[in-house]
Amino acid sequence: MKRTIWSTVAVLALFLVWYIAADRMTPITGNARVKAIATQIVPQVTGTVTEVLVQNGDVVAAGDVLVRIDRRPYEIDRDRAEADLASATQEVGASSAEVSAAQAKVARAQVDLETLRLQSERIFALEKKGLVPIAQADDARGKLAEAKANLENSTADLEKAKQRLGEEGQDNAKIQRALAALADADLNLEWTELKAPAEGLVSNLLIAPGTYARSGSDLVTVLDATDVWIEAYMTENNIGLAQVGTPVDVVLNMHPGRVLKGEIESFSGAISVSGSDTPGQIASAPSTTGFLREAERFPVRIILPGYEAGSLEDDLRFQLNGQADVILYTTDSTLMNFIGRLYMRAVAFLSYAY
Repeated sequence: MKRTIWSTVAVLALFLVWYIAADRMTPITGNARVKAIATQIVPQVTGTVTEVLVQNGDVVAAGDVLVRIDRRPYEIDRDRAEADLASATQEVGASSAEVSAAQAKVARAQVDLETLRLQSERIFALEKKGLVPIAQADDARGKLAEAKANLENSTADLEKAKQRLGEEGQDNAKIQRALAALADADLNLEWTELKAPAEGLVSNLLIAPGTYARSGSDLVTVLDATDVWIEAYMTENNIGLAQVGTPVDVVLNMHPGRVLKGEIESFSGAISVSGSDTPGQIASAPSTTGFLREAERFPVRIILPGYEAGSLEDDLRFQLNGQADVILYTTDSTLMNFIGRLYMRAVAFLSYAY
């Protein structure tokens, strides 16, 4: 009897020592979620939706047109602006046709450059994390440089067209106002097409032709498929030894039986004790229960470099806010890391059942 008691005590003591050591050396959490950039496509102009070119769940490429808003009011505005410019230039005996054409090219070049700039910034951010090939980033740089050159050339052509109006025409206040109005009308006309900012998935599509789109109000959501990460909510004890680059194993509930290799990309320096996790605000971790008192948890961002950053061509699918299990290997302890890997493989197997 005594032997049984002391054996039980020894096992409990051994487990306690392992638990305390593992909490620092191989911390584990099931409080983790798949995260991705969810971009709200917001129209810059107001009007009736005439075409919805995508369906819910569709895969889209960067620059694909998602929605078209009724162009007719903005075409009328542009025609009016052209007429006002023609009237103003007639007063000084000049021609406005060349200026109108040059202004339209500038407007298109500005919109194209802004679209490419947003797409390129996403790719450059992924390049820094090692999640996209250098060749892809170089290609984005080339396209961005080409778009900038196109805008510069279009602007130069516009300036030449203005100069042909003559000194008096170029400095005439009416012509300047007419040119500004024409530039505004050209941009509004370009903005009647809403385009995908990056490769991704259309999510929760709730509009159809006839929907009234309001400027500044969300219309379509696109989930960026090229920038996916795992956000693990770890206690302060868990991350005491963790650093950027610390190796991580991840099990996704959506892919049972698979253990994915990752690494820590960054830490959140603060959390909110209440409130929602929204852009521009301090992160807020989901509440959890703990022994004696609730442990404070901090978000740890984990990337998966070997899995194409959520590429749509990869067999590994990601669902935003899908659940995950995570273990950090914060030291080089062979024994602790071995036990941790065995545990994660057991979790991967058991995830078939839940």
